[in-house]
Amino acid sequence: MNRNFLAPSPNLARRHRAETAFKWFGRISIFLAVGFLVLMLAIIANMGLGTIRQTNIALEVDLQQSEFDSTNLASADFEGLIKSALRQNFPQVSSRSQKRQLYNLLSIEAPFTLKDFVLENPETIGTRISLWFIASDDVDMYFKGNIAVSPAGNVGRLSKEALEWVKYFEQNNAVKTFFNSRFFLAGDSREPELAGIFSALAGTALSLAVCLIISFLIGILSAIYLEEFVAKNRWSDFVEINISNLAAVPAIVFGLLGLTIFINVFGMPRSSPLVGGLVLALMTLPTIIIAARAALRSVPHSIRHAALGIGATPIQTVFHHVVPLAMPAMLTGAIIGMARALGETAPLLMIGMVAFIVDAPDSILAPATALPVQIFLWADSPERAFIEKASAAIIVLVIFLIVMNLAAILLRQKMQKKF
Repeated sequence: MNRNFLAPSPNLARRHRAETAFKWFGRISIFLAVGFLVLMLAIIANMGLGTIRQTNIALEVDLQQSEFDSTNLASADFEGLIKSALRQNFPQVSSRSQKRQLYNLLSIEAPFTLKDFVLENPETIGTRISLWFIASDDVDMYFKGNIAVSPAGNVGRLSKEALEWVKYFEQNNAVKTFFNSRFFLAGDSREPELAGIFSALAGTALSLAVCLIISFLIGILSAIYLEEFVAKNRWSDFVEINISNLAAVPAIVFGLLGLTIFINVFGMPRSSPLVGGLVLALMTLPTIIIAARAALRSVPHSIRHAALGIGATPIQTVFHHVVPLAMPAMLTGAIIGMARALGETAPLLMIGMVAFIVDAPDSILAPATALPVQIFLWADSPERAFIEKASAAIIVLVIFLIVMNLAAILLRQKMQKKF
């Protein structure tokens, strides 16, 4: 027997080394990708998790009977009562600039908080009450450690003297942090401590609802027609090429299309969830069509042959047998397309959803904004508190994306059990 024939090839060891190196390159690449993702999420979480806490200051307010009209309690000077309560804590404050700094320790929401309390508890009129008020964004950032003390003793826009007043409240146990429910239940505001994401979430939900209804129905029916019924010719090839090309078109192009067609030609209301949903539907249609066609191809041809063999028509075969089996994968593609639409900002900017919206939209025709656009607006603000709000909104957006992708994975697993 030839010993050279049984000897290992001189290139075998080199091939094994190359294969081992390739495996390690893959592992290192995955490790780096996961590491950068974790680092990014950690940085965002570190910047935004402070939003769930809101600094409040307790203040004793003298609700003098003479300040209220018994026939109209709401007409009282609640702002004056707040200012008077602040001056009572610091009687040495006399100049106009000092008073302005003192009043700025509390949010502009303080008079409305006091007003709501008095209207709900009119029996407290004529007494002295202690109530918690939302602190200004500068005070909030100071207690969260997000603003460093300058060499001159200032903290952001808080002067050295104002910082002493804040420390006075802290020493008297009049400073406390509460859960910031306003961030989830309020709309946008010019004041960072009062801004929330509720109106943006409502606009996003309405836009995605319009997008889902239109893109899912049209996308699924288009995929069924192109895959199951259309004749394979030059026209069908042309359509397929254009669908593939549209899937790679930049999102801002769809925004320009929506601005030109839906707003300028059809006169639809600008900055509305209807137009936003239509633009997002145009953007997600190619993705849904491609995914739905792949799902239809995954159904074995034996299913079609068996249905036709027992006398079913082609339409009955498709809608009674093929589509039900392909539906989990179709839903997976739709969810992936919706996840992409959830994070898009550029097309919504083009149709005017960048407007300052405080109240949540009550219909698809009302002015609205979206969560990605809200993040863009806050991130563009120079105030540190708005950067914290933007980071927190990013966390909320990432959670929604994770939930949608988990739903897609579960549907995919269900589809794999079918076959």
